[in-house]
Amino acid sequence: MSTPTTSAQQGTGRRDAHIERPEIRRTSLLRQSLVITRRNLIHIRRMPEMLLDVTIQPVMFVLLFAFVFGGSIAVGGSPAGYREWLMAGIMGQTIAFASFIVAVGLTADIDKGIVDRLRSLPINPAAVLVGRSISSLLHSSIGVVIMSLTGLAVGWRIREGVLDAMLAYALLLSWGFAMIWVGILVGSAMRSVEAVNGLMFATMFPITFLADTFAPTEAMPGVLRTVAEWNPLSSLVQAVRELWGNDVPVGPDAALPLQHPVLSTLIWVALITAVTAPLALRAFARRTAD
Repeated sequence: MSTPTTSAQQGTGRRDAHIERPEIRRTSLLRQSLVITRRNLIHIRRMPEMLLDVTIQPVMFVLLFAFVFGGSIAVGGSPAGYREWLMAGIMGQTIAFASFIVAVGLTADIDKGIVDRLRSLPINPAAVLVGRSISSLLHSSIGVVIMSLTGLAVGWRIREGVLDAMLAYALLLSWGFAMIWVGILVGSAMRSVEAVNGLMFATMFPITFLADTFAPTEAMPGVLRTVAEWNPLSSLVQAVRELWGNDVPVGPDAALPLQHPVLSTLIWVALITAVTAPLALRAFARRTAD
């Protein structure tokens, strides 16, 4: 009688050992976010076509505007002409599209149930957004590096000091951070990737072209010039040009943001983040609570 009892106890012990869960260790928000960032980067590595927008597209824009349209757009006062003046505009456009990357990626993760699976784990819900933001900034930084190398090949040079150059790159990344919140808001509000693509193309392209990015604003009609000079992207682009020594001095009749572009860019970044971040968090919480 003792033998079956012992066998039963041993079997019960084996079953208990089999269903025993591993110990859950508490981790910080930073570590959780870095794990999700790593997951997003692995996704990009396995689907390298996701890098087309920060590799092939920026190079194509640089070469297209430098050699096709460059001869038709005169920019007086720039040390190396239009090609050098152009680089800040293309970089500003590329970093602005960080919102596009975040919106599409976040919507896809929500539709596929990946966000729900992550939220079912013992992690801070904010880690999903922080991880997506970090991976998006790294993604956009690749495009900035590739554009810098392409610009050097077509004659672009940084003509100011190292500190000014680094500040210009920091402004680009800070602008990308603000655009990420716009992307989170759109990605949380839209119900499909197709809807995100339609909305972002319909809004981002006019915003990036109706600015001091690819052509000087002086030749624009009155109303368009006012809109372009008050476009937040114009102050970013002008600030980067000044810090790199590629700028053309603006006239006394230029709008206030172009007169003080660095300060204006910092104000725009803070304002956009302060407005869109709470709306984005609310939209994300509402979307993932369904």
